[in-house]
Amino acid sequence: MKLAAVGSNCVDYYTNIEGGKGYPGGGPVNMAVYTVRLGGEASYTGPVGNDKYGEIMREAMAAKGVDISHLEVKEGKTAVSFVELIDGERVFGDYEEGVLETYKLSEEDMDFICKHDVVICDLWGKVEGQYKDLKARGMTTAFDCATRPDDEASLVAIPYSDYVFFSVDDGDTEATREKMKEIKAKGPKLVICMMGEEGSMCYDGETFHKYGIVPCDNVVDSMGAGDSYIAGFLFGKVEGLSLEECMHKGAANATETLKYFGAW
Repeated sequence: MKLAAVGSNCVDYYTNIEGGKGYPGGGPVNMAVYTVRLGGEASYTGPVGNDKYGEIMREAMAAKGVDISHLEVKEGKTAVSFVELIDGERVFGDYEEGVLETYKLSEEDMDFICKHDVVICDLWGKVEGQYKDLKARGMTTAFDCATRPDDEASLVAIPYSDYVFFSVDDGDTEATREKMKEIKAKGPKLVICMMGEEGSMCYDGETFHKYGIVPCDNVVDSMGAGDSYIAGFLFGKVEGLSLEECMHKGAANATETLKYFGAW
C-alpha cells in the first residue's frame, strides 16, 4: 500500500489542555501517518507556513516516516483548528486556513502522486477541482466529505472519486441510506458512511454492508478516529481484502487512535 495524501493539514490547538496545546494533524496528514503505522508507505503533498507550526508539522510527519519531499513551505501561517476536549469528544471551534487558502497541485505534484496506489484528499484540501485530472491519469481516488457531502468541494470531487467517505451523527437512518444512494449514483465504486459508536456502513450500489466497532476500554480523545478508519479501509482495498475485512481493518485502526490525545 502506497498512499498519496494531499491537500489539508493543520495544527489541532486544544484550548483547554495545559493552558493551550497544539498537535499536528489534518485529515490527509493523519491518514498518511496511520498508513505507515499499518506497515504501508505514504507521502504528504501540500503547504505549510514558514512559522513555528509549519516547522512542527514538517518535523512530526518526517519522524513518523511520511515522505514529505513534496511538502511546500510558503510565506504565511500554517492552518490551525481550535478544539476543546469535552468528556473524550472533541468540539471544534474556529479554523484559520492560512497558506492553504490558495493551494493548487503543480504538474510535478501530479506526476508524483501518480506513482502511488491511491490518492486521498478531504473537504478542506483545495484540490477537489484536480480530481478529474488525477482520475484521467488512471489514479485510484478517495475523498473524505466529513459531515458535509453536499458542500461544493464534495460535489466537485465525488464524480471522480472511487471511494467516498462521510460521517453522520444519527447513525443508520433512512436519510443516511438515501444520501448514500444519492452519492453512489454520481459515480463512486463504494460509498462509506462512518457512524461513530454504531460503526460503519458501505454501499456498493446493491447492498448496504454494516460493520460494528472494535471496543476500546479507555477512550481518551476521538480526534483522528475517522481518519484512522479511512486509512485502514483503503489499506485493505489495496491489499485485496474482502469488504468486511476492509471495514474491520478500519474499525480496528480507529480504536488504536482513541487511546491517546491528539490525532497521533
